[in-house]
Amino acid sequence: MTPPGSRVVPVAVLLLLLWGTPWTHGRRSDVRIITDENWKELLEGEWMIEFYAPWCPACQNLQPEWESFAEWGEDLEVNVAKVDVTEQPGLSGRFIITALPTIYHCKDGEFRRYQGPRTKKDFINFISEKEWKSIEPVSSWFGPGSVLMSSMSALFQLSMWIRTCHNYFIEDLGLPVWGSYAVFALATLLSGLLLGLCMIFVADCLFPSKRRRPQPYPSKKLLPESSQPLQKVEEEQEADEEDVSEEEAGSKEGANKDFAQNAIRQRTLGPSLATDKS
Repeated sequence: MTPPGSRVVPVAVLLLLLWGTPWTHGRRSDVRIITDENWKELLEGEWMIEFYAPWCPACQNLQPEWESFAEWGEDLEVNVAKVDVTEQPGLSGRFIITALPTIYHCKDGEFRRYQGPRTKKDFINFISEKEWKSIEPVSSWFGPGSVLMSSMSALFQLSMWIRTCHNYFIEDLGLPVWGSYAVFALATLLSGLLLGLCMIFVADCLFPSKRRRPQPYPSKKLLPESSQPLQKVEEEQEADEEDVSEEEAGSKEGANKDFAQNAIRQRTLGPSLATDKS
């Protein structure tokens, strides 16, 4: 039979292990988890955010330093957070994550990419000495809250949804790979036709088509500006024709007068010539 004192040591060790487990989890709780639902919390206050993936070796090496830095968050008045890009593809597209791990600093909605050494001391100095002021913030066009980055986030979420559906078709439903591709091709074709019909309907509502009516013959009183030079030419031709007709009428009147005067002379000269002959 074992003495009672020999059981004290294993029990004490077990109690220490049980007490140490929640303490370890309490340290990890200093790092906040950011998702697509609560990412707008980053727009207020000061934050340091790490984008990582569980399979990334560099991210795994950074975790102890990041956890230790998070313990200083309350003293430095900075929120320390992390984002798992495998679980949150929308945030990966919203922040344009092209390398892992990627660290961002955020101060009242202005985002700056941290590219310094990745140790706890360097993180603390970056916040306490305000070294982030020497880094140019991300442009508002490429900020996570812009329309462009929101569209990019939706595109990344759509790609992840397509990948999930593809795996479901192959693994759960047992479809061949070409069958899954055929389903997506058919869905793309139908969605394109539906979108085209919607665009035509909207365009017809906003800009209804008008039936062409025969245009009335333009009157002389109301002529467009483009026909004014032609009208002037026609008026000048009519004036020239009137002048020519007046000249012709004048010449005819002169000829008639001359003819009448000659006739009168001949009549007066006729009797005198007869007396002379006699």
